[in-house]
Amino acid sequence: MKRFYDSVNDRLVYVDNKANECFWDVHWNKYDIEQAIKLATLNRLILVPTHKYLFKGAQILEGGCGLGQNVWSLQKNGYDAYGIDYAEDTVKKVNAVIPELKVSCCDVRRLKFENDFFDGYWSLGVVEHFYEGFDTIAHEMNRVIKPGGYLFLTFPCMSKFRRRKVRLGKYKIWKENPSELDNFYQFALPEESVISHFLNDGFTLIEKKSIGGLKGFKDEIEHKEAQRLLQKLYDSGNIVSRVLAWGLDQLLAPFAGHCKLLVFRKTN
Repeated sequence: MKRFYDSVNDRLVYVDNKANECFWDVHWNKYDIEQAIKLATLNRLILVPTHKYLFKGAQILEGGCGLGQNVWSLQKNGYDAYGIDYAEDTVKKVNAVIPELKVSCCDVRRLKFENDFFDGYWSLGVVEHFYEGFDTIAHEMNRVIKPGGYLFLTFPCMSKFRRRKVRLGKYKIWKENPSELDNFYQFALPEESVISHFLNDGFTLIEKKSIGGLKGFKDEIEHKEAQRLLQKLYDSGNIVSRVLAWGLDQLLAPFAGHCKLLVFRKTN
């Protein structure tokens, strides 16, 4: 995947395959849907922050839910969970395999729910895929979350490691052209601008955390052999490897975290 630095907006631009509904249908079709969903019953990334801020039985939406693994995890742990995704074929397959999951086809920019419907909203790696920005997504988030409700947001970020590479001139400078725009995949965004956007849209920042340290480090290092070994560790299902990967993930997150987790509270 090619990466460029957009010096005007202080962000990385990733170019590979356009992240539209067709792309996600092909992506999710690689998985055994039932197995992928049910293996996610105890997803700590989702459950720990949700338990911290929301009561059991709270109504929660995941916008851009893919296979619905997080919806499953929330549902199995006592929440009234909903999921929406615009990858229509994927949603149809999820509905066929696990019909009790409340997963439906919908665009995060045009939600079908009433105002102030949800106590919480999870958005994991969604806002960065829209080249035109996420104004309409943020507006819809604000509309459907109840006053006093919570938004849990993750996105690839400009980590300290990525900023160091910018200073060293390790990325090509982004210049818009039709072929690159046609294959736009995502941004890595500066957390300050994302936070400012949501503060201006009626939210208060409650918590922030760097996550995905191992991924953020392995994706950015330039030593090919080290990258290969870290990728092997990252992909391993071996229990010892998983423990080691978790430790490295925690150690590297403050410097090289791939994503930021931001928790906001809707104030109006």
